Amino acid sequence: MKDGDTKTVWLPYPPHEIPDLTDGLRYAFWDGSTALPGDPGHVRFLVGPPSPGADRVLRSVLPRMHNLEVLQLLSSGYEYVMPLLDGVPPGMRLATGRGVHREATAELAVTLLLSLCRGLDDFRARQDEGRWQPEFRTTLVGKRVLVVGYGAVGAAVAARLSTFRCEVVLVARTARMTRAGHVHGVAELPTLLPTVDAVVLCAPLTDRTRGMFGADTLALLRDNAMLVNIARGELVDTDALVRRVRAGRLRAALDVTDPEPLPADHPLWHLPGVLITPHVAAFTDAFQAMSKDFLRQQLGRYQQGQELHNVVLTTTGAQDDEQAA
Repeated sequence: MKDGDTKTVWLPYPPHEIPDLTDGLRYAFWDGSTALPGDPGHVRFLVGPPSPGADRVLRSVLPRMHNLEVLQLLSSGYEYVMPLLDGVPPGMRLATGRGVHREATAELAVTLLLSLCRGLDDFRARQDEGRWQPEFRTTLVGKRVLVVGYGAVGAAVAARLSTFRCEVVLVARTARMTRAGHVHGVAELPTLLPTVDAVVLCAPLTDRTRGMFGADTLALLRDNAMLVNIARGELVDTDALVRRVRAGRLRAALDVTDPEPLPADHPLWHLPGVLITPHVAAFTDAFQAMSKDFLRQQLGRYQQGQELHNVVLTTTGAQDDEQAA
């Protein structure tokens, strides 16, 4: 492929559906379910299909993309593509869709926390029984809520919780000051956890965060605390979570689980005190518009040689994780 050739971009949306795409690039539609629109060896910029099983379809094409410069994901997480990068060209940039899901994910996080507070899962079960049973429930007002992971989603969750007059405590990998106030370092978790009423997990999955909420960490939470996970299931030790909830010490709302999908016979499904949604935080009618707008901006930067948003890794033959928690 000659340097002067127009660069080829494969998109998961028909190009005519993305308004004001930058000129000077050759666009083709491929969403992982259709036939390849051309030679993968000509592709310079690939947008991964935003659908379940994306790792499977990417595994089939990435080894053939010898000129790939950018692999753009529309997910915030990227751990699922890491095993697929050994054969891609050195210098290829991996970028995520960080921020695309921010509003919808934060919305679900707060919805789940509110549902736990007000007992909507219990009331829904009683509705199926036709049982009218009023009872006293708690509220978010005045509650101390720990948000673990102060990225785009964590910041949006914190902003929403503030409107409910919560005392929001922020945690990230390292301590720092932000416009929203002080962010604690993750090393402070043992001191912070016994002081909070609820925890919302928004952190990325990395070697550092995998299993960070194990039995010892969960045991630090006060009785009747609430845990919401809209990040990755692997952040939490599932067996330890089951034991803690079964003992009546914790309530949990999970949009993500480990394992995932959650097997039909898993105890989490029927455990009182657990509310489960099947990894749907980003699946809203706003996703396409948000992701298309993001791609339009990102491709404009790419065409003009500007720094891309959300680059988490540049391949060198030994992929090093550059993303901060």
